[in-house]
Amino acid sequence: MTALRPERESGAGWYGSEGYDASEDPYASVPYDPRDSAAPYASSPSERPYVPSPAEAPYVPPHPEPQYVPSPTEAPYGAYPPEAPYVPPPAQPPYVPPAAEAPPYVPPAAEAPYVPSLPEETVGLRVPDPPPRASEGSARTAAAGTTGSPSESPHGGRAARRKAARGRHGRHGAEVSGRDGAPADQRSAPLSRVEARRLARARKPSPGVVASRIVGEAFITTGVVMLLFVTYQLWWTNVRAHAQAGNEAHQLQDDWASGKRNPGTFEPGQGFAILHIPKLDVVVPIAEGTSKTKVLDKGMVGHYGQGDLNTAMPEAKTGNFGLAGHRNTHGEPFRYINRLKPGDPIVVETQDTYFVYKTTSTLPVTSPANIGVLDPIPKGSGFTEPGRYITLTTCTPEFTSKYRLIVWGKMVEERPRSKGKPDALVS
Repeated sequence: MTALRPERESGAGWYGSEGYDASEDPYASVPYDPRDSAAPYASSPSERPYVPSPAEAPYVPPHPEPQYVPSPTEAPYGAYPPEAPYVPPPAQPPYVPPAAEAPPYVPPAAEAPYVPSLPEETVGLRVPDPPPRASEGSARTAAAGTTGSPSESPHGGRAARRKAARGRHGRHGAEVSGRDGAPADQRSAPLSRVEARRLARARKPSPGVVASRIVGEAFITTGVVMLLFVTYQLWWTNVRAHAQAGNEAHQLQDDWASGKRNPGTFEPGQGFAILHIPKLDVVVPIAEGTSKTKVLDKGMVGHYGQGDLNTAMPEAKTGNFGLAGHRNTHGEPFRYINRLKPGDPIVVETQDTYFVYKTTSTLPVTSPANIGVLDPIPKGSGFTEPGRYITLTTCTPEFTSKYRLIVWGKMVEERPRSKGKPDALVS
């Protein structure tokens, strides 16, 4: 609490209720001695002053430290020695630059006489200069030869100087050369006969250069011709053959619709049927014979129907219907017949009937002289008895005619056109 407590300040709690009594204090009558010689509390009967024993040695203070005595030559503390008077440094001699060594003057070999420049051309009249003398003309010519081209004239205004510079350097600043390749300032000098012959001989190419040019042109021409030939064989023949085969197929269908052409004997190159191979997306007309120019090169498929290779027609009760076609170029209708598998359909469409065959076997490679593959019972086909068969022949490998590729099939359906297309063409 912050309230005052007088009982504690008055000392009642410490000294009792009666207060302090000086008469009862034994030390109250003793005076205070500031020195240490007086014995404290002397008035007390029970206490005595301290008396040293006789055996105890008296206290001797240690030797005092010697005081610092300055030397007679030492300056008192705080005093600065006198400074020496300032002596300026000796004066330096003035800077003298070295003499520049100039090269000796060498006068030019021939200096042109000074000719004062004339003012620019104006519309005002001007007094013409007198014609130069022979000595002056030769001097001016020599001076012009040393300073510039012969066409440059010291006289004339700005237009004359521009015209002379344009004639000397051309329109765009390039130095004009003559026909012989010499600079303009050398064209005026005529060539001697020997120099003219040397210049003509230098212009004429050597025999080695001529031969290399001829050989290079021959190689380039041969390369271009070969490129054109390859383009013709691989691209243009297919374009033309597809167009011819398409026209022939449309012509056949138009004739069948009008009833103009009837089954029977056909002339070489005459179309009589259309071959369908659905798996290969092939639709191509069939013509009589295997002539290269009349049938095969036109993109059509040829029927072996002449000479010793005379094969049966589709409507025959037994026999082998043999066909040939290009594998590459000229429409290439048989290019992918090696992809046919057993069971793939082959359809021959005539004016009245659809003949449906199923692929049975393939002979990948055989000799062109193996005509037994076209027999009524083809050799190597696996057939053992007469039947209605079909044989497709083409060249192999591709882009060569060294061997032959053979595909055989067997007739499984004969469907009149009046009943509609067979399932192989509908699906």
